This record gives sequence, C-alpha cells and structure tokens, in this order.
Amino acid sequence: MEKIKRVVNQIAYTPSTDLSKSKLSFLHRSLIPFLYLSSTLYKLSLSLRHQLYHFGFCHKHRLPVPVISVGNLTWGGNGKTPMVEFLARWLSNAGISPLILTRGYAGGDEARMLQRHLLNTSTKIGIGANRAATAAQCFERFGYLDPCKSMCLEGLCSDKSIGLGSKSDKIGVVILDDGMQHRSLSRDLEIVMVNGVMPWGNTCLVPLGPLREPLSALQRTDIAVIHHADLVCDEELKGIEATIRELKQTLPIFFTRLAPSCFFNVKDCDTKLPLRVMHNMVILCVSAIGSANAFVWAIEKVGPAYVDRMDFIDHYLFQKKDIEMILEKLRVLQKDYGTKPVVVVTEKDYDRDPLILNRLDPFEVLVLCSHLEIVPSVGNTEETFQKLLKQLLKISISTRGRP
Repeated sequence: MEKIKRVVNQIAYTPSTDLSKSKLSFLHRSLIPFLYLSSTLYKLSLSLRHQLYHFGFCHKHRLPVPVISVGNLTWGGNGKTPMVEFLARWLSNAGISPLILTRGYAGGDEARMLQRHLLNTSTKIGIGANRAATAAQCFERFGYLDPCKSMCLEGLCSDKSIGLGSKSDKIGVVILDDGMQHRSLSRDLEIVMVNGVMPWGNTCLVPLGPLREPLSALQRTDIAVIHHADLVCDEELKGIEATIRELKQTLPIFFTRLAPSCFFNVKDCDTKLPLRVMHNMVILCVSAIGSANAFVWAIEKVGPAYVDRMDFIDHYLFQKKDIEMILEKLRVLQKDYGTKPVVVVTEKDYDRDPLILNRLDPFEVLVLCSHLEIVPSVGNTEETFQKLLKQLLKISISTRGRP
C-alpha cells in the first residue's frame, strides 16, 4: 500500500503536460486512467456538495463563539498544525481560552503534539470527526463567553493590549483545525495554508493530483499564508502570489517558515539540546510527513558533515520491519564514515509512536523542535498579521450582535 501511495504522490506532483510522456514508468502510466476516473467522480461529488450547501439543503452549524478555520487545498506539508498552535498561543496570551477542534487524523500525531506544546496554556483541545458535537461537549464542560458581551473579546479586538495570561477559563474562540473542507461548520475567519515548496502539484484534484478542492476555492478565504517561504526563491514566491491574486486580488498574503529551535532525545522529551550539536555529525533524517524535503533542508542548514534520508508517506506508523531497515542503513553509514550516525526525526514522528523509536538502540535518536514564524515582507509582519486577525474578528463579532 505504501508503494502505491508513493506512486500516486509522484504522479500528483508531475506537471499535467508530462503525465502521458514516456519518462513515467509503466506502473505510473497504467494507474493514470483509474486515477483520472476517480478524480472526475470526486469533482462531481464536490460540485454536488457545494450546490447542496449553496441552496440550503445541507445545514451549517453555527457555534456561539467566533470560529477561525485553518485549512489547505493540498495534502500534507502546508504548516497547518504550526499555524493552529501559533493562533492558540496568541489567543491564550491575550487572555482568551481557545478551543482547538481536530479530527485526530491517522493516529492523532498532530493532536498529541498540540497537547504537548500547549500544556501550560489555557488552550482546550477537542478531538472527533463530528466537530459540532465535540464543540458542544467542550462548551458544556468548560462554558463559553458570549462574544457580544465579553470584555476579554472586546479587549482582543481593540488596539489596546490587555496583558498576558488567561482572564477566563471559559472558551472564547474556536480554532478549526483542517477546516477548509469541513463545510458543515460555519466559520468567521478562513485562513488557507499553501506549501511554498510544492504549491499546487499538477493542479488536478485527488487522487490524480494533490488538490482537495479546485484553486477557485481560494475566493472564499480571508487570509492566504505561503508556508516554507524561506526555502523558496523570490521568483517562485511571486509566481504563487500571482496565482492567488488571479483568483482573489484583494486577498492578504503572508509568508511563514518553520524555525528550528532545539533538539530533544526520544528517551527524555524534557532534554533540550542546542542546534549546534549537529555540527560535523553524520545524520540520517527519518520522517513520515507531508513535506520531507523541508525537514531535510532544515537539518542541512545546521551544519552536519553529511545528511542521508529515509522518507515514508505522511502519517505512516513505523513497523518492526521499518526499524530493521533503518538500523541496516545506520550500520552502512557507520561503516562508510567511521563514526556512529545520529537519527533525527520530526515532532510529528515522535508523537505518532515515541516508543518504537527507542528500538533504534544503540544509535541516538533526536527530535527536531521548530516553531512557526511570520517571515517579514513588504507591509506584512507578525504585527500586521495579528492586527488583521483582530480586525476580522471585530467585524465578525459586531455582525453577531445585530438583531
């Protein structure tokens, strides 16, 4: 199954003009007709679903507090989870308890990482496919703030700082993780994350391409964020911006990156090792994430002597056979370079199954810790990003207050 998924992923990021060319293997080309048919059926179902919501046949559930949706148009590697964490910290520091609604997809690695990172904040995390039902349970347990009456929310939407620390344990704002395609829940603010390294693939819908919706879906978003902007040249960034502007000229566009901060050992997540521990080391990057290239490039920047890699499909659960394969690779590296290599994984890989990584003894396994940063561009900084969020939430809250 993993091999088939790898093939499908390669097809998805092959330009559509090259899909029928002989450079693709026979296996690739033999799958294209089936993928094309599936993609066509998926497109029809999307269109039908859109019409059902447009004409009111499908009901949209509206929560009693503002909802910020963070989503994407393509699968994996868009920086969605780091942005959710960024927003949760921002709200918590502003004195508002946010509720993150997440599906807990594919083993719940992203949810566990958020829980670990946000443990000492006022953030609540609700896990479940039915987001409305999960939200209702959390509101019953913690309570919620009326957005039209709460002083905390008024403070957030004003230009004055209200200080740090939570002012109320009641839920003030909901952050809808992976919410762009979750049409059954109304949202007040839509943020779309775009992978700057691999933005649109072959521009086809899944499974023939990586798009979960047509690019025209950008028209219903409020903010676009191009992630991994530090790994993309200016010309490519301008090309991505141009594509977005063609669909929605006035859409605010921001740039972000994952900034490496430190490492910790898989045997003790409380350890904090500086990035310089990688200097002159032989490294094996092992990952099962949506943007493995970005991870490897980040490791290469911290100064190792040599970097090798083993990539698995996004959210893949490592098995015993995979551990044996990784160990064999490590032994080869040790023989070739005369020094014991170090395994480096991402936090998502760690949170997916921290125990299985301990089976790589006697080799050391380190976890790279990173956080999302707004990359300053002309007129757009972290300050202007937060100011825009406040303005959009203020508009939403004032609209809620109308009879």
